[in-house]
Amino acid sequence: MRYRLFASLMFIILSAFFGVKAPAQTKPFTVGEVLTYEGKVSKIIQGIAAADLIFTVSNAPNGVDYLIRTEARSKGSLLRMFRYSFFQNYESIVDSRNFHILKTTKHDEQKERVRDSEAVFDYDNQQVTFVEVNPKEPARPPRKIASEIKGEVHDMVSGIYALRMLPLATGKIFELTVSDSGLIYKVPVRVTRREVQKTVLGKVMCFRVEPEVFGINRLIEQEGGIIIWITDDARRIPIRSQIKTNIGKIEVKLQKIGNTTDGK
Repeated sequence: MRYRLFASLMFIILSAFFGVKAPAQTKPFTVGEVLTYEGKVSKIIQGIAAADLIFTVSNAPNGVDYLIRTEARSKGSLLRMFRYSFFQNYESIVDSRNFHILKTTKHDEQKERVRDSEAVFDYDNQQVTFVEVNPKEPARPPRKIASEIKGEVHDMVSGIYALRMLPLATGKIFELTVSDSGLIYKVPVRVTRREVQKTVLGKVMCFRVEPEVFGINRLIEQEGGIIIWITDDARRIPIRSQIKTNIGKIEVKLQKIGNTTDGK
């Protein structure tokens, strides 16, 4: 089914294409920040509600590093019209000093398909080890992948926060390092212009960022394109993303900014 790909794309929209080393500076986010997005897909039907995405920053169990929880869940017309559901939950532990990924755990449900996985990043031995299991088939051997890593690496979630810490400016180009499912990808990203966007924050000036994630040997091996708009202010909030794929156009927009420390 073509909508099987949609679950992965919805998650990748706001996270899969980042992975650059962030400079040491005051971080534009704080522990407790919650960003909520809605995704819509259109092809034959214009803009049907398809998914919610929620990003939450908290303290890791060791009290020193960051734990970023990310949830993507299907909803609305995608469930009613196509009888397709998905749920993806990420937990990313990120080093608070240099902001590289330390460990990623993922729970992925796509209709009847369920997978649990863990990726551990060993910078001393320059290796990421990925292990995936099917909880419905505990006797089945796990899928294992190990890849060499060099320098700072991010997973599909931590990278978006690293991007917010970069000195974005029109004309700048970054090369990103992303690890997904134990594999390593280099992703060129261009900051192409500044544009005003209508958002839940009102009209705000944003950087237009265009990562090259589609194509042969890239993160998504199909034709397509993606644009991200990130606010040109101290908070560097990703407020909108537009993706063109072979299943249609996907729009993701910020719906709410909250904070777990004040209950919002």
